[in-house]
Amino acid sequence: MLGKRRPPRERTGVSGLQGRQMPHGSTPADGRTGDGTLTIERLAHDGRGVTHSADGKALFVSGALPDERVEVAIHRTRKRFDEGHVRTLIETSPERVEPPCRHFTRCGGCDLQHLAVAAQRDHKRQVLVELLARQGVEAPGHPELLAGRSDGYRRRARLGVKVNAEGGVHLGFRARESHRLVDIQDCTILVPELNALLPTLHALVAELEAPRQVGHLELVSSDQGLVVVLRQLREHTADRQRWLAFAEAQGVHLARLLGRDAPALEWLTPEPALSCRLPTQQGELAMGFAPGDFLQANAEINARMVETALDWLGDIDGIALLDLFAGVGNFSLPLASSGADVMAVEGSPAMVERLASNAHVAGLPIAARQADLGDSEAVAELLASHSPAVMLLDPPREGAEAVVRALHEAPVPRVLYVSCDPATLARDAARLVHGGYRLTRIAVADMFVHTSHLESLLLFETPQAGRQTEGAPLDG
Repeated sequence: MLGKRRPPRERTGVSGLQGRQMPHGSTPADGRTGDGTLTIERLAHDGRGVTHSADGKALFVSGALPDERVEVAIHRTRKRFDEGHVRTLIETSPERVEPPCRHFTRCGGCDLQHLAVAAQRDHKRQVLVELLARQGVEAPGHPELLAGRSDGYRRRARLGVKVNAEGGVHLGFRARESHRLVDIQDCTILVPELNALLPTLHALVAELEAPRQVGHLELVSSDQGLVVVLRQLREHTADRQRWLAFAEAQGVHLARLLGRDAPALEWLTPEPALSCRLPTQQGELAMGFAPGDFLQANAEINARMVETALDWLGDIDGIALLDLFAGVGNFSLPLASSGADVMAVEGSPAMVERLASNAHVAGLPIAARQADLGDSEAVAELLASHSPAVMLLDPPREGAEAVVRALHEAPVPRVLYVSCDPATLARDAARLVHGGYRLTRIAVADMFVHTSHLESLLLFETPQAGRQTEGAPLDG
């Protein structure tokens, strides 16, 4: 009843929002023991091992690889499947390697470090093909692979700051499936310059008078040097001086987001004109950005993706091209430098402004517009006003449903879809194929090595694509 205190109940240690967890050695309702020796059949899309009980119930096992015999500890049981982790490895896979990071199994960031890098990449290509096949889309051969270095690749990261009940200060990444922070003294995937900052940051955060007023730290590596953005919930003068001393000693750019609600960016050191390099057919150009703008974490693989887009699209001089979810110009700038007539559309007004500035600095005639690309009417208006011969899509994880629906009514001859989520990509790919498009090129970009995350590039063409004149619209 409202206003009445609930009677006490026995503590179970289990959240009602989770599946029921099982102590080691307990017996589920189907009669299996909680621990057992099993053979792993394959990898799930998220990188966990998959096996089945005698009655056919699926079991997902963290840390297990195909063909391994393992003793499993079941930590959660659900109606249709159970979840567990490896208690003992009995027979190991030849693809198993020693994880390069000492925080593996505790940090939630890199869940595939126990699998050889080549096998990780084979798995990602297989995942993309399988997800497309589930939607009735056949891949045109084995996906191309865009790959680079396997360590020291990440140029931006966010580290949480937390103070425990005893006053201990923690700086690091979240533990797997938890809000708990794992202290990270070093990170093998950060670019070396950012990784070298971690011990000093740990020492600084531990010395703050008000560490609870720090939400997180954003670290970025740019062409102008390293950037640290401090999420400061409330002003603290003495701690502000500590941060300034740190920035001077380390030679980093320092900014902060101050306040709990609607914080504004404030530079504590002189504001830099941040930029990174992008490849073009003629060489390179600079793309400016600011803290908070979307920036691909892996510069090497991002460059490979841009190069692939330029290669797949070929001669686009004079072609009308619509770049949707354009950000601050990651694809727009190189495409326009190849002669395309680019209209670049982004939902964030701040990033549209930055995109327009980047185009001006580069001397490129890009039309930058702000629009809600989840609105079908807004997308239809863009297609009608620009009459593109080529469209590039680089949507967030939710995919591009409204755009795909609009393409059924007003098809664009060629569509290059760049995706960070293979499941929504497969959904949208099926709608394009069922609407008359052919999938002609496919690639997997290993943007986040040692994780199950994958980026993809798919090129779709209408049967009439090869017969279209430059920039001419198709009949809808």
